[in-house]
This record gives sequence, C-alpha cells and structure tokens, in this order.
Amino acid sequence: MNWQGLLSIGVFYIIVLGIGIWASRKSKIEERKCNVRHSEITIVGGRNLNICVSIFTMTATWVGGGYILGTAGLVYDPTKGLLWAVGPLAFSLNMLIGGTFFITPMRSKNYVTLMDPFQEKYGNTIAAVLFIPALLADLFWVASVLGALGATVSVAMDISFTLSVTISSAVAIIYTVLGGLYSVAYTDVIQLMFMIFGLWFCVPFVLTSTYFNNITESAVKRVYQEPWIGQIKLEDAGCWLDDLMLLAIGGICYQAFYQRVLSAASDAQAKLTCFVGAVLCPILGIPSVLVGAVAASTDWNQTSFGERSPYEQGMAGFILPIALKHLCPFFVSVVGMGALAAAVMSSVDSALLSAASQIARNLVLIDLLSDLFQASERSIVVVIRVSIVLCGLLGTLLAITSTSVVLLWIVSADVLYSVMTPQVFCTLFLSRWVNHYGACSGFVLGLLLRGLVGEPLLGLPSVLPLPWDKTLEDGQIQHVVPFRAAIVIITFATNLLVSQISMRKSAKGFLRTTEARIELKDIKCAEQFEPELEED
Repeated sequence: MNWQGLLSIGVFYIIVLGIGIWASRKSKIEERKCNVRHSEITIVGGRNLNICVSIFTMTATWVGGGYILGTAGLVYDPTKGLLWAVGPLAFSLNMLIGGTFFITPMRSKNYVTLMDPFQEKYGNTIAAVLFIPALLADLFWVASVLGALGATVSVAMDISFTLSVTISSAVAIIYTVLGGLYSVAYTDVIQLMFMIFGLWFCVPFVLTSTYFNNITESAVKRVYQEPWIGQIKLEDAGCWLDDLMLLAIGGICYQAFYQRVLSAASDAQAKLTCFVGAVLCPILGIPSVLVGAVAASTDWNQTSFGERSPYEQGMAGFILPIALKHLCPFFVSVVGMGALAAAVMSSVDSALLSAASQIARNLVLIDLLSDLFQASERSIVVVIRVSIVLCGLLGTLLAITSTSVVLLWIVSADVLYSVMTPQVFCTLFLSRWVNHYGACSGFVLGLLLRGLVGEPLLGLPSVLPLPWDKTLEDGQIQHVVPFRAAIVIITFATNLLVSQISMRKSAKGFLRTTEARIELKDIKCAEQFEPELEED
C-alpha cells in the first residue's frame, strides 16, 4: 500500500466532502428564502444559481475522467492520433447547440427534468419507457468513471482498486444526498480548480522529461511509433463523423445538461453558461493532448515502466497516469492524481443526481406516493435521496465486479443517442405534429435497427448489411457509413410519419390519440357536473 498516495487522495476527499456539507447548509438557507418547492431546490437549486458557479459546474460535469483519460489515450494510440480525439470539439459543439436551441423551450414552461415534456405530452407510462435508456446511461456513466478512477489510482499509486472505488463513491453519495444540486455545484467549483491547477502543474514536468523526443518532430514523422497527429482516411471519414455526432448531439439527451441550464436565474445566464463552457472545454483538454503527445514520443524502454510500451501491453487508455508515474517526480504524480480524482468526482455526483431526479419526479413511483402521501414535497425529496444511494451503490457494484463497464457505457450512450435524440427533437420542437403512436414506433424501430447493425465491442454480429462495409482480418464487419446518424434520421422520420398517419385515422374515428383521450375525459367530467350546475 502506497500510504503517501493514499493520504494525499484522502486529504482531497476531505476537502471536497467539507465543501459538500457546507453547500448542503446553504441549500437549507435558500429553501427558507425562496418561494419554490423543496424538490426544485434539490434538483435545480431553486433556479437562482450564481453565474460563476453555473459555469464551473457545467464545465466540470463535461470535463470528467473519461474526457481527460480518453483524450490522452487517443492522442497516444498509434492507430488513432490527435485527429481522432473528437472530445474537445464535440463537447464544445454540444454546449453551443444546447445553448442556442434547447434552453428556451425547456425554461419557458419551467420544466425540472428532461422527462417532464415527455410526461406532459405522452403520459406517465410512455415517459417511463422512454426513461429507461437515460437511466441506464447514467448508471453506466457512474460505473465507468468509478472504474476508470480505480484502475488509474491502482496503476499510479499502488492503491487497491476496490478501496479507491468504494471511497470515491461514498464521498460522492454523501454530499449529493445532503445538499442536492447545491452540493454538486459548489463541489464542482473546487474540483474544477483542482483539475486546472493539477493538470497544468504536471505539464512542465512531463515536457522536461529526458526520455522523449521532440513532439513537433514525432507529430509528422515516425520516431518510436506512428506520428501522433494521426490521419483520417477517406474510408474512415464516416466513422469519424459518427463519433463526433454521437458526442456533440448525444449530450442533449442527458438530464445533467438540463439540470445546469434550468438552475440558472435567467435564459441569458443559462446561455452564457453554455457558451463559456464551450470555450473552457477545449482549453482543459490541452494538458491531456500534450501528455499523449509526449507519451507517443517517449522511448519506454528507457523508463521504469518496462520493456514493452503501454500500447503493446494494452494500457493505452491509462497513458496519462502511467506518464505521470514514470515521467514525473512522485509529488507531481500525486498532484496529477488529485486532478484526475476531481474530474471523476465531478461526473459521478452529476450522474447520480441526474438519475435520482428523474426517478423521483417522472416514474410511476410518484403516482404511488401521490395516493399515499398526497405528493408532499418531503416525500419527493426522500425518494430523491434514496434513489441517489441506490444508484450509487449499483454503480459502485458494477464498477467493482464488471470488466466491461466502459463498453456497456459506450453502448448505452450509443443507444441513448440513436433512440432518444429524435424523441427530444420531436417533443420540444414538433409537439403538435407527433403523438404517442409515433413516439413508440420510433423508439422500437431505433432499438431494432441499432441491434441489427451489431456491436463488435459486445460481440453482437452485424445482421443488417450496410453499403460499403469492410471485412477486417479477424472477420468482423467495419461500417464505413455513419450508421448512428442514419438511425437517428430514420427514427425521426418514422416518428413524424406514424404520428401523422395516426392523427388522420383518429380524425376519422379509427384511432384515439392521447390528446383525444384527454379531451374525452374533460367532456365526461363536464357532463358529470352539468346537472348540478343546471340545478344551481
């Protein structure tokens, strides 16, 4: 056990937990000051979050452990390179798109969660079904970043994987339960400051290492491996575009995004939060790019790592902690590990609160609570806190026991993008043109198409052939066309087409839409009370 490393990480966790507890007290003060529901203070901070805090929490949520580790790993990977590290560009585009188009329709009706417009449009049952991909995405998000943190700490600090995952999860669960969005937002501030300071503090030590060649030369010329700048062949352009769209547009399907923009005091403040975050995300990715470039330019045979390079040992995804450990002094690697832990914690707490908020507010459980407790605010907050604990425990269990959590998260994010993106667009912008028949048809067809296309990471064969498919040496099929974007377009068209057909059938009396049922219910209620009104 590396007691010095464990003590350093422990000090960081104590600081974060202390800030979370302080923020929970601020949440209670705001609860007494604001004339809003208690549950809204927990979920969206009473809609009066400070602008600086909003910017910090938005940026920290997106610049998580996967972003930092993944960017460095892709730059270092000799089969990919910098051009394939689409995270900085995609996250910036995600915030620009979200800030420009999605803030106004969500804030204009004072929604609290992303599922609110679905529940309002289609009812509880269909909204609960559409919520399943979002819930799985949040759970696997928690599990994957906790697993990445555990593996990173075990690589760099020789600390037990299970111990690091358990402690990190416990700290995040405690302060998220105590203070809701206030605790998450204010801890994000200190976590982002740790990230900025820690990562940039390590960069000069990495760049002054004696084991690597000039990174400008290795960017375009083979030195120890292929140039780290990478290349995008014409036949790979579709895959690159698909990855970019997955991250750039798929982010609008996450409750974590809307929780931050809905917590702002005004539309202008919410848009400013997104636009500033769009600038900060690429800037915070620069240290990861530099570390990946140095790692690609390093003669690893001369370091204490071993004879074979990290890529040859299948550890390209953990190149950042490996570089910190073997190219920097010990105290520098400790600071870098604190930055990584901060990045992971800022994503874990956001995903926990995101999943718990929608479980408490939008699932059928609230209908049960309405009957038992008359939907009191206290009961909803209790459900939120219990859901945070349950989601945290489940995510921790997945991180500890599963060896393919990252792959499951990728697939769940893939399904969320392919299936939910058309639903979000239609519900927010084309609400008059769609109904529950179209929503269900698009949902089922999107899942079916995504399953038929296959997923090599999970061993799912490609049953549906696509144009220009390539067969690799190992027999797997590589899709050249951007199939995820194609599924989104097909699902979107299906939603509109089936909705319009069902509306026409409903007008002729063959079908009854959700709106027709609501109208019929209102008519029956009016007929029921009409005799009493006539007597009066």
